[in-house]
Amino acid sequence: KHRCLIPFHFLPSLAAAAHATDNYHNTNLPKPTAKTTKNLPKMASPSVAKKSPAAHEPFGDQAPGCEPYWYQGYPSAYYNASHVEFRKKCRAFVQDEISPNLEGWISRNEVYPLSLHAKALARGIPSAGLAKDVQTRYPKEIIPEGGFDAFHELIMLDEYAAAGPGNCMGQAAINSMALPPVLFAGTPEVQAQVVDDVIAGRKNISLAISEPFAGSDVASLRTTAKREGDNYRITGQKKWITGGHVADYFTLAVRTGGAGGSGVSLLLVDAKTPGVNIRKMPTQFDTVHGTTFIEIEDALVPTKNLIGKEGAGFKYLLLNFNHERFVISASTCRYSRICYSESLKYSMRRKTFGKPIAEHQMVRFKLAEMLRLIEALHDNNERVAFQYKSGVPDSALGAQCAMLKVMCSKTFEYCAREASQIYGGSSVVREGPGRIVERLYREVRAQAIPGGSEEILMDLAARQALAGARNAPDLSRAKL
Repeated sequence: KHRCLIPFHFLPSLAAAAHATDNYHNTNLPKPTAKTTKNLPKMASPSVAKKSPAAHEPFGDQAPGCEPYWYQGYPSAYYNASHVEFRKKCRAFVQDEISPNLEGWISRNEVYPLSLHAKALARGIPSAGLAKDVQTRYPKEIIPEGGFDAFHELIMLDEYAAAGPGNCMGQAAINSMALPPVLFAGTPEVQAQVVDDVIAGRKNISLAISEPFAGSDVASLRTTAKREGDNYRITGQKKWITGGHVADYFTLAVRTGGAGGSGVSLLLVDAKTPGVNIRKMPTQFDTVHGTTFIEIEDALVPTKNLIGKEGAGFKYLLLNFNHERFVISASTCRYSRICYSESLKYSMRRKTFGKPIAEHQMVRFKLAEMLRLIEALHDNNERVAFQYKSGVPDSALGAQCAMLKVMCSKTFEYCAREASQIYGGSSVVREGPGRIVERLYREVRAQAIPGGSEEILMDLAARQALAGARNAPDLSRAKL
């Protein structure tokens, strides 16, 4: 009933690939048989583990490693019946609404229909994330017994990514990042402009922070907002603003004071405000969402649209940065798993020197190393999810989420590279059996750079460790 989602939207176009006469390039490669895999060792079955009350019925693709371990009958301490039911809802939504359409949207350079947000909500899937303040605004009938937790969010992000690269439902993730500051610090008047419409899937809100000269260095942003009576006059530029072309509002970071983080404030800005000009930027990766450049020239925004207090904007942003890294890691883990899954199955079909390439030891090493990294990343996603579920504040997870984000991008980069090596020449053309691998390869930097580059995040984690070590009471007893 539940089959692997990944190949569905590639099959029609791949079957008509130009290289159909050559079995090397054809999608109709022979399926693995007992004869072609006779020399391969068998993976142990989790059938004994299924007797554990912590194990759930197998779900989805049962080829080893092609789904998370708990989908394949292994016990887990994290998931209960509500997670199983929610997983079923998410996969059905992806199968019905995304997988049959994604390839067409990409080929026509279209943005996915934003009506999908309301359709998801109608099927019991949150439309703007699961932050504590956001959850209180959802219809009661979609809330599972005991409420949503971070593992519901992990499932949702993983299942959306299982549709393949293209960032469908990406604006729902952006809504989940841009809305919490409004709910946490905005006045009821500010909230009334946007919150209910975003939750219902009628409108969208994007987070507008990065600038041409201030990416990871948020405290150095230059966009200014100067008070003029009952308005702020805003001038500046924003770059790499994901979903800006479909946003109705922005949670906009501006400089209202002096240098540094203490001079940063947040404003709720209507995207149709005169003086706000938005253009979509072409990208390295395929997307049905997108990122934008925003020019702001003498735009007047009411002072009543201030989110919280002047000068406190940087603090409000820090409440959400770590969660953004968790969101990216959850999706990237599934993209890495797709690299592995596609490579595993291809290696059993593709022959060189008279035998499947899976019988070459080096190919098996690549598959094993991919899976080792993926499972370690998935375990780390679950560990961070458990911190959120246990009530650890976002602000206390800086180093953990920084290292998680680095781990996800390095894992994805490795898996995309090795999948390309396994597919060979088929991975460098946008047709044929390696088409999805080619697309995934171009997706790597789109996951590695947003949310903080590897270098910035590694430095953050090290600086926090050093600061903690200096304050440790037993530092003087170090042996070296």
